[in-house]
Amino acid sequence: MSTVFSVATRFFAFLLVFAIASPLFAFSSVGTAKNPRLSQDQKALHVLNRLGFGPRAGDMERVKQMGIESYIEQQLNPDSIPDKDVTAALKNFEVLNMSTSQIFAKYPNPGALLRRLEGNRRANQNANAMSEEDQRDQRRARREKLRSIYMEYGFRPANQIMMQVQSSRIIRAAYSERQLEEVMVDFWANHFNVYSRKAATRWYIPSYERDVIRKHALGNFRDLVVGTAKHPAMLFYLDNFQSVSPDASNNRGQRRFQQFIRNGKLDPRVRDRLKRRGLTDEQIERRVQQAMRGGNNQRGINENYARELMELHTLGVDGGYTAEDIKNVARAFTGWTIFDARGYRKAAANMVRENEDRQIMRQARQFGISANTESGSFVFVNRLHDKKPKRVLGQKVNEGGIKDGLKVIDILVKHPSTARFIARKLAVKFVNDEPSEKLVNDVAKAFTRSNGDIKTTLRALFQSKEFYSPENYRAKIKTPFELMASSLRALDARVRGTRALVALLNRMGEPLYGYQAPTGYPDTAADWVNTGALLERMNFAVALASNRLPQTNVNLNEFKGNSSRETLDISVDSILHGEISDGTRSTIIKQLDQPLPDVKLGVDEPDEDALGFEMQPRRGRNRMARLREPMGDPEVFKVVGLILGSPDFQRQ
Repeated sequence: MSTVFSVATRFFAFLLVFAIASPLFAFSSVGTAKNPRLSQDQKALHVLNRLGFGPRAGDMERVKQMGIESYIEQQLNPDSIPDKDVTAALKNFEVLNMSTSQIFAKYPNPGALLRRLEGNRRANQNANAMSEEDQRDQRRARREKLRSIYMEYGFRPANQIMMQVQSSRIIRAAYSERQLEEVMVDFWANHFNVYSRKAATRWYIPSYERDVIRKHALGNFRDLVVGTAKHPAMLFYLDNFQSVSPDASNNRGQRRFQQFIRNGKLDPRVRDRLKRRGLTDEQIERRVQQAMRGGNNQRGINENYARELMELHTLGVDGGYTAEDIKNVARAFTGWTIFDARGYRKAAANMVRENEDRQIMRQARQFGISANTESGSFVFVNRLHDKKPKRVLGQKVNEGGIKDGLKVIDILVKHPSTARFIARKLAVKFVNDEPSEKLVNDVAKAFTRSNGDIKTTLRALFQSKEFYSPENYRAKIKTPFELMASSLRALDARVRGTRALVALLNRMGEPLYGYQAPTGYPDTAADWVNTGALLERMNFAVALASNRLPQTNVNLNEFKGNSSRETLDISVDSILHGEISDGTRSTIIKQLDQPLPDVKLGVDEPDEDALGFEMQPRRGRNRMARLREPMGDPEVFKVVGLILGSPDFQRQ
């Protein structure tokens, strides 16, 4: 039976790939000689699909009653739209409203706790000298110690940070009245991508999304670039917080320190001076070893952020910059860093409130900042900055201090290549995977004339003839995130918990903030359409329609007909608004006699800290996430599941 089902579903997935890619499955009612324009119903559906995550019951009528232009203008001004239901749904997601310092304190970095626990020693300091069995015993003992500390101080596991962030994005996409704002949050989160599983990055993502991405999603592009450049999430992800001038005083100090080392021994007078400053013999010895190896503190200019700022955030890969420009941009952003980047101080304050972490206090003195500066804060340290003159894209950059970086941002944001790059990305997002040059040029002009005002730029896009062109109607393929949100909206699903949804989104290939490369997730069909990916989409569709997702419920009674064919007709009218290709209909009819796939969520990835310690509870590790038994009428949820998984619903 399982073999038959597997062959059948894989064949169906093959048909999905073919249908999505083939013009033979285009809608016959769109773009014909008799009907060269979209109807009002089609325009309303098009707007709901592109400016949001698809319609809910009643949305089509509401948009037509308001007027499509009025609806678009309302969506461009989200602050005018009440969103009380979403606010209530998110009330228990506390990290969304916490500062980074507060998150470090309540959801501490396990590495920071161990560091404090072991007297600032590195957790793996002697690992190379230990047997494999001893290392396993040591890791086990540390895990147990960490668990007892979490219990004693009421700490929460760090993996809950991203669970809350990801869950909130799903809930907002599915239920927010501010649909365009959610679409733009998704767009900019990918444009200015950060990877949550890189060391301490996850602790910064709640404020990154709240204070930068969401705050400026429909604001001004320059504010987005400045906000992301300064935010610790980006500084940490692309290592710019470690980028310093080779002539910085800390490097000079390191070189002076090396002069006092002879045959691996530190001058006793220097050792005594360091001990009077509060350093232990062990800390001094570690510093000596670092100095002999060249020193971990002997840092220089890091070009990662400079490269991505030009290639991915502003100018684009063909933006006309050179390797020398990258080097000079990197120099301009030296000294942009983070105080207590891994939250060590907050962990120490919770565990030993009367005893500050001396190394962090020393960092505050080195940075020249107040000892009361919050952990995880952006700081500009002038002594780490490259103070020599620079040239970027032919323009002088000699403003001095932090103004060097801001000057670079102004140069990049105002460059014609940036206008075209952003215009094309927006046209790909909202119109077509291959937008015309005319559309890109028109949108770029709006971007330039408005000095990067995002609302003005989008308004030009939505008012273009191409936006409503029949050839662009249902021409985009939904990403997994868009599919999930639109499915929840189409079935008016009631979501009380999101863990299963997060797991299925991961399986479909789009864990939010889970894309390792700085490009962010792609937005074209070629990147999402393949048999394996569409099988996972079908799994999700079936699980949702059959009420198998814990804490997520759908009521499909309104779709039930007197026969499977009638149920299909009712479902097509409700979910696809009466538009289904002949190929899709015939494929679904053939599939009605086949068993549905057996959906599994798979094993949750264990969440690890920087030291490699799994921080999930034991009982939750390496276990299959559980689904409920199917609930509802099998004939109905089979039809609905097949429609949600069909190529027609995959399109928008």
